[in-house]
Amino acid sequence: YLNLRRYISIIMVNNIIKILLLVVILVLVYLVYDSVMRPVRFNKEVTKRSDAVIQNLKDIRSAQMAYKNINNNYTGSFDTLLDFLRNGEIPVVKMVPDPEDTTFSKTITDTLGYIPVIDSLFGDRHDFDVNHLKFIPFTDNEEFGMEAGIIEKGGVEVNVFEVKVHYKVFLAGMNQQMVVNLIAAREQIEKYPGLKVGSMEEASTDGNWE
Repeated sequence: YLNLRRYISIIMVNNIIKILLLVVILVLVYLVYDSVMRPVRFNKEVTKRSDAVIQNLKDIRSAQMAYKNINNNYTGSFDTLLDFLRNGEIPVVKMVPDPEDTTFSKTITDTLGYIPVIDSLFGDRHDFDVNHLKFIPFTDNEEFGMEAGIIEKGGVEVNVFEVKVHYKVFLAGMNQQMVVNLIAAREQIEKYPGLKVGSMEEASTDGNWE
């Protein structure tokens, strides 16, 4: 009887050890899998958030360029820019022959009418909401930083604007060390650690993702 009890105890201990080993193996497998997938998930989320931010920056650029076409300068105020989108109008023109030109080689512009700026720029965007344009996606309604002014290039004054957002703003809540590493990688190559369009130093309306 004692031998039987001892045998059963040994079997139970062996089974417990096997179960514990299985649990340890499963934990190790999970840790290895998670270490591989963590940067994959991080990069996927960065791409998702960056795409949303870039769309806003593209829309702001379109609005700024339309504003400049009408006002001959950019604006550093979102209130001004959004009011322009809501209430501004763009003339619809066509080229017609100059009736006073006997050579029929000159043309003049004939204004046919006006269309709302917002319809001209975003009329085909059913999801576009002008009220959300200045807010950074994935934040608690934080606004983009926007500047506008005039710089001198080659002895010529040039109107410029810049809109930007730092990685730490729209990547908040993600793996902090990975965000720090991403910022450090950008700074190491002397690039802005975030997303921006335009420049206050160059006559450019490019985005730094392009």
